[in-house]
Amino acid sequence: MKYCPQCASLLVLQVIDGVERRACSQSSAKECGFVDWNNPTPVAAALIEINGKYLLARNHAWPAGFFSLISGFIEAGESPEISIEREVMEEVGLKAVSTHFIGHFPFPAMNQLIIAFGVKAEGEIQLNEELLEYKLLSKEELANYDFGMLKLGRLVADKWAAQLCS
Repeated sequence: MKYCPQCASLLVLQVIDGVERRACSQSSAKECGFVDWNNPTPVAAALIEINGKYLLARNHAWPAGFFSLISGFIEAGESPEISIEREVMEEVGLKAVSTHFIGHFPFPAMNQLIIAFGVKAEGEIQLNEELLEYKLLSKEELANYDFGMLKLGRLVADKWAAQLCS
C-alpha cells in the first residue's frame, strides 16, 4: 500500500509507539492521521487425527515433498474453532468429532498468527481443488517430522500428539 486509504495522500515511514510504521503524510491532529498497523492475519490450523494417524497435506502451489497442516483464514464472525472445523470439511472432506486448542504461533514470514487445534475427525478423505496429495503419519513419525520453514519441531509435535491422545 502506497497511498492512504482514507485521504489518498502518500504513506511515509514514521516511528509510532516505538515501531517504524507506514502512516499518512498528512498526520497532524487536524489532518488524516491514518496509521497502517500491519496487524497479523489470524489463521486457524488443524493437526487432524483420523483412525489413529495424523494427516498432513500438500497444496498445489507448494514444492514437492512439502506437507503441512490443514489451515485457513478465519472469516468475519467465526470463532477459530468453527473456522477450523469448516476448513477441515472443505479441504479434506472430514467431519470434526472433537476440537482442542493447542496453542498460537507467530508466523512472521506471512504476517500471520497461527491458532492451532488438534482435531479428531471421521469420514473418507477427499481432497479439494487446493490440495494435491496427503500423507498419514503415526504418532512416532509425526514427532520426528520436519515441518521446514514453519519451525515446528519435535516438542510441538509431541505436545500436539499428547493433547490429541488425552
